[in-house]
Formats: sequence, structure tokens, C-alpha cells
Amino acid sequence: MIKEIPSQAKLPTPYGDFEIRVFHDEASNLDHVALTLGSMKGPDPVLIRVHSECLTGDVFGSLRCDCGPQLDEALKLVAEKGWGCILYLRQEGRGIGLHAKIQAYHLQDQGADTLDANLMLGLPADARDYTIAGKMLKALGITTVELLSNNPDKGEQLQSLGIHVAGRRNLIVGVGNHNRDYLSTKSKRMGHDIQME
Repeated sequence: MIKEIPSQAKLPTPYGDFEIRVFHDEASNLDHVALTLGSMKGPDPVLIRVHSECLTGDVFGSLRCDCGPQLDEALKLVAEKGWGCILYLRQEGRGIGLHAKIQAYHLQDQGADTLDANLMLGLPADARDYTIAGKMLKALGITTVELLSNNPDKGEQLQSLGIHVAGRRNLIVGVGNHNRDYLSTKSKRMGHDIQME
């Protein structure tokens, strides 16, 4: 009888053969995923994407956000480099959960922007916490990274968790008529590094 089976396996993707590992967070009782390609050891910073779950964008291809295209582009960039890591964190809707996220969508349909919709629901603008990301990276032996993100706060949170962010590369993809206001709000009101031109 097998006593323990690691939650780790090969994951072939259109971008290459990644390794998938699942990390269980006891505090939230959620499972988070690390996709790695190649060795995480070397003199250069590891190219990473810390991606928060977005059912509507990642799975259904919603045009309201840029989440799905960002995830695809990150996989592509890691594959092109030949090594790197994608963390997929289970914190839907900037950490407010799927039910509240769809309620926020309803308010956005009535004219509220993405930030005000959260506030109207009595929720924070962004409730995400990257503590588990720091733990996952350290467990993988990753301490110095180049972060694929438009969000400076994400890099600052990783730094505070002991991950050295040697650089941050913007990931501006999937821009269209349906998400232009969403991206503008992230840029003007939430401090994301997005040039709307």
C-alpha cells in the first residue's frame, strides 16, 4: 500500500511540459498551484507570475478583464525563457470570492467602476494577501525573482515576505473595448502601472 503520494506531476501545456505542484494552505483550507519549468537554481532572477484565480477570465474567456490573456502570456514568456514559475492563487475577485465578484459585476453593469463596486458591497478594493505566495516560492527554493505584473503592490508584498524582487516587467495584454474602463480604473485609482495609450 502506498503511504504517501506527492501532489506533484508533469503537466503538458501548449507552451511546454511544466511541473505542477499543489500547496495546501491550512489557514484558508484552499489549494494553490505552482507551475514550474526547468530548474529554479541559477544566478539570474527566476521569471515568475503570481496570478490570482479568475474563473470568468481564465476559464470562460471573459473580456471584462485581462486575467486570461495575462496568464497565457506569462506561460508563453516562461516557456520562451526556458525556465520559470507561475503561481496560481485561489483568491478570486481580488480576494473577495466568486459570489461577491459577480455581485460587483452587477453593480458595474449599473455604471459603478471596479473599485467603487467593491466598496459599495462593503468590501476592500483589494483583499488579496500574498503570504502563501512567499511560502510557496521559498519551498521551491526561489528567493530572487523577476515579477510579471502591472501591480507594484504585489512586488512590495513579496519583498516584505523575504522574496527579493530584482525587477518587475509589465504584462499589458488583452486590452479591448470591454475592459478599457476596468484597466483605466486600475491605472488611475489603484496604482497599477498601465499606460492607457
